[in-house]
Amino acid sequence: MNRKALKLTFTVVVLSLISGLFAKLWFSREVNWALLLTVGIALVIGVVLWRFEWGRVNSRQMAVVATMSALAAISRVPFAAIMGLQPTTFVVMITGYVFGPQMGFVVGAVAALVSNFFLGQGPWTPWQMFCWGVCGVIAGALARYQKGFNSAIFAVVGGVCGYLFGWVMDFWYWVGFVYPLTWKTFVAAYAASLPADTLHAIGNVVFAMVFGKPFYSILYRFKTRFSVDYIE
Repeated sequence: MNRKALKLTFTVVVLSLISGLFAKLWFSREVNWALLLTVGIALVIGVVLWRFEWGRVNSRQMAVVATMSALAAISRVPFAAIMGLQPTTFVVMITGYVFGPQMGFVVGAVAALVSNFFLGQGPWTPWQMFCWGVCGVIAGALARYQKGFNSAIFAVVGGVCGYLFGWVMDFWYWVGFVYPLTWKTFVAAYAASLPADTLHAIGNVVFAMVFGKPFYSILYRFKTRFSVDYIE
């Protein structure tokens, strides 16, 4: 099957799923926001991974994705007992900073999926894949406005991403497990997770300040050493 046929098949499948979901919601008159948003998140992840798969990806880039995804996933497991402390975020962000937003998103998504084979899969997995992927994208976008690596700026952005990760996951929790959906329950859900979100943000800052420059030097050296420039 050629690439055009695969693109057409993928488009038809996605449109069919979306049409079926909205038809069910329309006729039942009951909107399951958690299901609807999870499907939307899964589609976004699928599109990004699909574009990466069919893009110009060489063996060296695949090696980077595999290595950094494994490192990000493994680094999460020992800290699972400390709620909110996530070295994975730093690993994903430094990958996105060096190799670009797309690589950052892919590493974040794969790291969440792989680590949850140890920590437990569930409806939260697509949301974690999305959140860590977005952290990689933000770091990749930051690198476009920076020359070299500034630990302080990277640490601040890492802290913001810690809160952003928590806020998105809090929203999923509120929509999926809290009833009724009111401003009171919304504030209560976010307030309950504030200590964990704050620890996540602080952890990102500490990891960035301690390990930021060494990681950047190693990854940047790898990127420049194995890059190929074609001169016409």
